Amino acid sequence: MSQDPVELTRGLMSRTAELRRGFLDVLGESTGAPVPTVAQRAMNSPFVATVYERLWRPTAFYAASGLTHRAEQRRAASALHLPDAHRLLDVACGPGNFTAPLAAVLPDAGLAVGFDISESMLTRAVADNSGPQTCYVRGDARMLPFDDETFDAVCCFGALYLMPEPFRVAGEMVRVLRPGGRIAILTSYAPEAAAVRHLMTVAARSIGLTVFGRHAFIDLFSSAGLVDIEQQTQRAVQFVVAAKPAATAQEA
Repeated sequence: MSQDPVELTRGLMSRTAELRRGFLDVLGESTGAPVPTVAQRAMNSPFVATVYERLWRPTAFYAASGLTHRAEQRRAASALHLPDAHRLLDVACGPGNFTAPLAAVLPDAGLAVGFDISESMLTRAVADNSGPQTCYVRGDARMLPFDDETFDAVCCFGALYLMPEPFRVAGEMVRVLRPGGRIAILTSYAPEAAAVRHLMTVAARSIGLTVFGRHAFIDLFSSAGLVDIEQQTQRAVQFVVAAKPAATAQEA
């Protein structure tokens, strides 16, 4: 008999969590987060959580990249080598519109953990995208409540540009990634042309978004010791994937 995904997830966590509305919550009533931006308030809205999966996310992403939602999922599963993974962490998972499809690609005993700070999004994730290989956790991605080297694959799609400390979050993602594991992010991208980059940056800042340049995450992953770093840019988005070097026999 397969293990309950909630209890399996508890076993991976470095902090205690209360089960609320079907998801594990390490924050309780107080988040300790800064005053949210316009974009962050939208992501915490029950209305946005309801329409996000079927309307907002597919439409906005297609306009920004030219890729369909299904094509994006296929690329993510391939880049993360999910058929060979056992534990996946989906940071800023929203309503689970990536977590559940990616969980379906994992081996039979695999587990996909969706992680988000929004109660509204996680409530929707539990209602719409739960399964025998999924569990959802509420917390602050700047301090992921998992031990070092816990997951075979870690991803964050379409959310880092919303966060107040995106590079700290990316560093946490690297920390919880196992040696030999793979990390993938999809986030904003500003072209090299100075005038275009300036206009995009000003517009994004007005609603609390960050637009990243070509080298931001390549440099971060490289400095963290990751290898096999690849980047694809399409219109206003970039997809970056990398691997943590496998442990040597002496290190193991």
